Amino acid sequence: MMAKSTVAELSRPLDEIGALPKSIEKPDVRKSMLSVITPIYGEEDSIDLLLADLLPVLRNLGQDFEIIAVNDGSRDSSLQVLRSASARIPELRVIDFRRNYGQTAAIMAGIDYAVGDVLITIDADLQNDPEDIPALLDKLNEGYDVVSGWREDRKDKAIRRKLVSRIANRLISSISGVRLKDYGCTLKAYRRDVLQGIRLYGEMHRFIPIYASWMGARTTEISVRHHARQYGRSKYGLNRIAKVVLDLMVVKFLDRHFVKPIYVFGGFGLFSLVVSVLSGLTVFYLKFVHDISMISTPLPLLTALTFLVGFMSLLMGLLAEMLVRTYFESQGRAAYFVREMINFPEQK
Repeated sequence: MMAKSTVAELSRPLDEIGALPKSIEKPDVRKSMLSVITPIYGEEDSIDLLLADLLPVLRNLGQDFEIIAVNDGSRDSSLQVLRSASARIPELRVIDFRRNYGQTAAIMAGIDYAVGDVLITIDADLQNDPEDIPALLDKLNEGYDVVSGWREDRKDKAIRRKLVSRIANRLISSISGVRLKDYGCTLKAYRRDVLQGIRLYGEMHRFIPIYASWMGARTTEISVRHHARQYGRSKYGLNRIAKVVLDLMVVKFLDRHFVKPIYVFGGFGLFSLVVSVLSGLTVFYLKFVHDISMISTPLPLLTALTFLVGFMSLLMGLLAEMLVRTYFESQGRAAYFVREMINFPEQK
């Protein structure tokens, strides 16, 4: 009887029995604890206005929430404004850095100290609109893990900010394979589970969707409003382009070759050794066939240099392999991530 019942159950359409067990369905984010993270650096005039816009939106959601404001070593009175606001707003938590560490460190601290099941990041300069938060949550409820804001009608300078940003976004999308129109928009929503184990350094906060995609996260993008800056000045300049390119190189390396760095160093080493052998053979060919003195061409120097570079690259690849193994084994980490396990006994 048991076997027949099982066969009959399996023969039913998926829309009757459900394609996925209820235990692994995406939770309703409208019933989850919400953490809003905002990095702050020199925004003394914007903080109260941001809270005045943010609090009604969050309270109308009808769910528990917290606001984590990370003061990134501001030199103005931002910390005093935050202290005053926290005294009258119980949901406001303040993290104060000893000095300025950058937006990436501020967002990382917010993620580390947040207790919400859903995390939302937003700028404190009033250019992001808190009214877009419900739309982000609705999109998460459709089954996505990361929802990124797209400043479709961006209120910034045409060439210095918009054109440069458009080029950078296309470059990042083409190299990373995660297609987003606006990596630089801070307004984003994340399910907490896709951020587990992510560590951010340098200026890599804009690449969080890429890191999340490594965990198998479903990522999407929606259009959000963007306002012109009212107070202060932008913290970004054209030097950000170089930082983005260098950080993108790191992200690409970690994505493709973090587990097997020998493929990068060893590949370059083998290429250098091949060049060394070919240039050395050319030296002997010119000497014994055309009677051209070895010192009359730069080939002997090229042979020696490429041999040394190739040999050192191979050694660096082996050293990197040992470091990677030490990294994983010392922390008990695996080189893979599991989305779900079916019919396995529960582990303590």
